[in-house]
Amino acid sequence: MTCKEIPTKANSKNFPMSIRNLNFLFQPKSVAVIGASERPRSVGATVMRNLLDGGFRGPVMAVNPRHESIFGVTSLPDVRSLGEAPDLAVICTPPVTVPGLIADLGERGTKAAVVLTAGISMGRDADGRSLKEAMLTAAQPHILRVLGPNCVGLIVPGIGLNASFAHASAAPGKLAFVSQSGGLTTAVLDWAKSRGIGFSYFISLGDSTDVDLGDVLDYLASDPNTGAILLYIESVVHARKLMSAARAAARNKPVIVVKSGRAPEGARAAASHTGALAGADDVYDAAIRRAGMLRVYSTEDLFDAAETLARAKPLRGDRLAIMTNGGGPGVLATDALALSGGRLAELAPDTMAKLNAVLPATWSRGNPVDIIGDATPERYVATARILLADANADALLFIHVPSAIVPSAEIARAVAPDFSQSARTVLTCCLGGDAVAEARRIFGEAGVPTYDTPEDAVRAFRQLVDYRRNQELLTQTPHSLSADPILDTTKAKAIIQVVLASGRNMLSEPEAKAVLAAYGIPIVETRIVANGEEAAAEAKALGFPVALKIHSPDLTHKSDVGGIALNLESPAEVLAAAELMIKRVSALAPNATLDGFTVQQMVRRPTAHELIVGVATDPVFGPVILFGQGGTAVEVIADRAVGLPPLNDVLAGELVSRTRVARLLAGYRDRPAADRVAIERTLVQLAGLVADLPEVLELDINPLLADESGVVALDARIRVAPASAPGLARFAIRPYPKELEETLAWNGSEIMLRPIRPEDEPQHAQFLASISPEDLHLRFFSVVRQVAHSQLARFTQIDYDREMAFVATRKNARGDEETLGVVRAVADPDNLSAEYAILVRTDVKGKGMGSLLMEKLIRYCRARGTGALVGEVLADNQPMLTLARHLGFVIRGLAKADVVEVQLDLTAPTLSASVRLGSIQAGKSCS
Repeated sequence: MTCKEIPTKANSKNFPMSIRNLNFLFQPKSVAVIGASERPRSVGATVMRNLLDGGFRGPVMAVNPRHESIFGVTSLPDVRSLGEAPDLAVICTPPVTVPGLIADLGERGTKAAVVLTAGISMGRDADGRSLKEAMLTAAQPHILRVLGPNCVGLIVPGIGLNASFAHASAAPGKLAFVSQSGGLTTAVLDWAKSRGIGFSYFISLGDSTDVDLGDVLDYLASDPNTGAILLYIESVVHARKLMSAARAAARNKPVIVVKSGRAPEGARAAASHTGALAGADDVYDAAIRRAGMLRVYSTEDLFDAAETLARAKPLRGDRLAIMTNGGGPGVLATDALALSGGRLAELAPDTMAKLNAVLPATWSRGNPVDIIGDATPERYVATARILLADANADALLFIHVPSAIVPSAEIARAVAPDFSQSARTVLTCCLGGDAVAEARRIFGEAGVPTYDTPEDAVRAFRQLVDYRRNQELLTQTPHSLSADPILDTTKAKAIIQVVLASGRNMLSEPEAKAVLAAYGIPIVETRIVANGEEAAAEAKALGFPVALKIHSPDLTHKSDVGGIALNLESPAEVLAAAELMIKRVSALAPNATLDGFTVQQMVRRPTAHELIVGVATDPVFGPVILFGQGGTAVEVIADRAVGLPPLNDVLAGELVSRTRVARLLAGYRDRPAADRVAIERTLVQLAGLVADLPEVLELDINPLLADESGVVALDARIRVAPASAPGLARFAIRPYPKELEETLAWNGSEIMLRPIRPEDEPQHAQFLASISPEDLHLRFFSVVRQVAHSQLARFTQIDYDREMAFVATRKNARGDEETLGVVRAVADPDNLSAEYAILVRTDVKGKGMGSLLMEKLIRYCRARGTGALVGEVLADNQPMLTLARHLGFVIRGLAKADVVEVQLDLTAPTLSASVRLGSIQAGKSCS
């Protein structure tokens, strides 16, 4: 493979800066306030007072030419007069002054600024440039990072930094709060303070001209002081950057999101059902879910969810057992669970027998388990232990109402040890006020989540279920698809080019179906005719019964104007239907161009479900895939789910499962289950189609008939436009880069070098099992006994936008693919350097495999614009060090005597690959 075959690095607009110099913003050692003041109620005065009162331990400097001192701090006339360059500058001056101040600060060596000033986005400088552009231009040469403008500022309680004009400070804690709304920032700060909630960081993003959500997520993902990240999102600009950062952060800690703007807008002009149904909020919801984050719908839920996720044990499933000493609260909890789509646990027969032995005869004899109001602490403990041991229950909700029999605190002390030590998730609810305050405190100190009402507790449980589901999407092992359908991408592209050349943007039904057929999606043959007589003749040739449809480029939804006739049984019926159809369409759509009719044989599948599948293009996240219940009332039924491509069978299955029609597809009464595999494969094929055909903006198949025999597309429409970017560039998540696959001869056999895929997990486990303990130690620097599923998923499910792993595979004697070696590189968010690792199967060492893998990785990283490849190698791993030297790596010692660092500058000129390979293959390969 040559470098021309590898995608080159995109421009800075597509790959904006990420975490470079953010340490100066979030952990500064000195701060200067530009525009500091003592004038009451001014921003400059508020910021100075907040900084001085916050207890920041570093120097605080003031810049204002009209004052000699401000609140006891010497005031300097300008930035050039500062004795030392501050790590962080807070700018509170008029918009027109900001670009010049940024330039001066950058020249002095300042690396971060918080720009509180509003109005920069609208102003222009003397040269006519926008002030925003001028500010960024001034910052860029110095890599000076800008938070804002038009923001409230930044609070880091752990270092006493309050670089904001907020009316209050924040207490230290483990939550990071990041907001795109200044007004909400101050409101949440006040709300949290009244409830004793602390923060590691409190960040107002403002206009996000430079530092944006993706940057902050990247920084907070590895911050040891942050246990959970809370986001308030209004809009997203760099979707792929955000998705990469969010997926990385969500693997490390909970990321919880409130997204405003849920009302559906802007889809009214869509040319397809899919375009109308895939509203912006649905797409944001799909993106949040796909990134492994949790979405909530209020700021109160934001903090409740953070506390729940911090305290609750990991869920095993979604079945809830409810234990209560009051029937009414148990019913309320059950109602809340059912209305939210949750599941009550069906208690095991053995559990029921044990409960009968310890509970009064009047107990509820089911779930919820009502242990009766006169329950003693012993009865509470016995019941709790029985329920926690039931394999059918994934979590326990304990509801207690105060009674005169036993004080609530005594009951809490009795059950709290079992709750805190249980491996199961336990949620508690103590109803009441003063009478249960001590019980709540006891549960809180035991680390058991506790809530005021049954509804609150159930909402928390549902948040745990949603979070678990989203996290599983990050670590699921997709099933390997059988043979890929035979695709004819060339044919599909040719059809679209003909349509565009004719000046049209909508494919005819036969053209749309031909594109679908090229991607292996079953269709009903459709023929175009000019008039009723030709329609009758074609119907006879196809065989009755048939469907007749009007053929017009102006009529997207034919049924709305009487343009469809079904179950026609004879040529006479076809002719009569055609004449009537022309009259109806002419009356209802007099300006529509009529090009004739389409004729297709009626499909008789009486047990089939009418579904809709399709593609829409979101202005932020690019292509999205839609699935739901189809038919003419599709918008009214509104049973749909949206997902982001790329898709595999697991993600497609999850997309289907989020609809109501999914339950019908499982079969009921005498209606057999539909072929879910065929449905999911159709979704995967659509995701592939939109990746290959960037001209496709909207597509829907409605209906897609699905039954036990498979699927067939009855009607289809596709809207196209000239491609503005390659297909994959439109995706918010970079798909599998098939263009990097390479087949070559090695050691007498044919091997493939390709990127690793999620479905490689079983094969990768076999590969690791074939490595000797000594070689595993050289790779992982420790004894490796067994690699867990979560780690295998991390190895195989990678973000191709930031990480790359190439595997070398070949077919074994049974015809199965086996892995011979793997090399991977993980780049930092700024792509300045990438850390690499390589592992070759023990029985193929010394045959040049390591050389082939490393050469491919180096070509890829250099073409991606990565600055350097770095790695750590055990000092006694001589084969690896020999390979590194031949490849041009520089070897340096580290503080750890048994480990050395190797580094390759990818920006420097190098010998040709052939020269290096010749010398490498003369030696030994690495492990």
